[in-house]
Amino acid sequence: MNTTEVPDYDYGDYSPCNVEPANDFGGSFLPVLYSLVFVFGLPGNALVLWVLLKYVRLKGMTDIYLLNLAISDLLFVMSLPFWAYSVANEWIWGNAMCKIINAAYVLGYYGGTMFIILISIDRYLAIVYAVQSGRARTVRHGIISSVVMWFVAILTSLPTLIYNNIYIVKGRIICNTFFPPESTFTWKLVTLFKACVLGFFIPLTIMVFCYTSIILTLLKNKGFKKHRAIKVIFTVVIVFFVFWSPLNIVLFLHSLRELGHFSGCEINSRMTVALQVTESIAFVHCCLNPVIYAFLGEKFQSYLRRLFHSCLPPTLRCKARNKVHFASRELTTSVRSQSSGDHDSSTVL
Repeated sequence: MNTTEVPDYDYGDYSPCNVEPANDFGGSFLPVLYSLVFVFGLPGNALVLWVLLKYVRLKGMTDIYLLNLAISDLLFVMSLPFWAYSVANEWIWGNAMCKIINAAYVLGYYGGTMFIILISIDRYLAIVYAVQSGRARTVRHGIISSVVMWFVAILTSLPTLIYNNIYIVKGRIICNTFFPPESTFTWKLVTLFKACVLGFFIPLTIMVFCYTSIILTLLKNKGFKKHRAIKVIFTVVIVFFVFWSPLNIVLFLHSLRELGHFSGCEINSRMTVALQVTESIAFVHCCLNPVIYAFLGEKFQSYLRRLFHSCLPPTLRCKARNKVHFASRELTTSVRSQSSGDHDSSTVL
């Protein structure tokens, strides 16, 4: 393997401080959490992908966005076993795999955020402008906007992908991003700014605007399950804020440290541990995406029941058939009421 020896390394910072306690904490804590996120995130997102391709067959813009969100989360969680082993031991898969796994990780990270934004806008158009947005919310437009978002995610990830390689640090081979020494400070600030703005503030602002408008629209109309829809909205926004805000607070403090507002080995060590913990909390969000964006929707629940029914033994299918048929009739009635002009949020939320 083509490796390069580098100075003492502290998650991207060249520092004379002793970071072994923080690294030891990460070596014991991160592999466990990465493994748990993988175990719970992989089946949930794979199930969403399976149901969408088997039953939904991508009939609308919402389905396109849910599919891409599931793909983003799958890319992300499938990279975690490699990072778990690397943190606990060292990187053993070579430089090419280092770039491939890092690409999956970074694209999944930013891709998931991009499609959460698109889902919020899609729900906003579907409920606030239910009649006017009918022609715009098509599969074709969903595919075009998805391609654009993937392109944005790739552009956002390029600096990290270009400078990601394997290096030897204190006798261990690691896969990480080392920016050129002459521009390390600038690139690190750009990366921190990008993570905070594109990864948190812009998505949160769009979500708050879209879902506030949706709630105001729902409160003005009748003939739909208002209270349930509002609960789903609050769940989406609160879960995003709770899981992502700690990481972005730490990243903001990290950027202040880079600008020289505070320093010291103890602060460096605490910042490293805080970054490890809050980053892990944010990673859990990809396990919850299938629940808050797919499984809570009545339309998706109907397809999920059909999938489970098809997996039952023949002796049990007859007992479940009537329930599935009844649910399908309710779904059909719901869709018809929406097409007649009512704002039925259950088909979107």
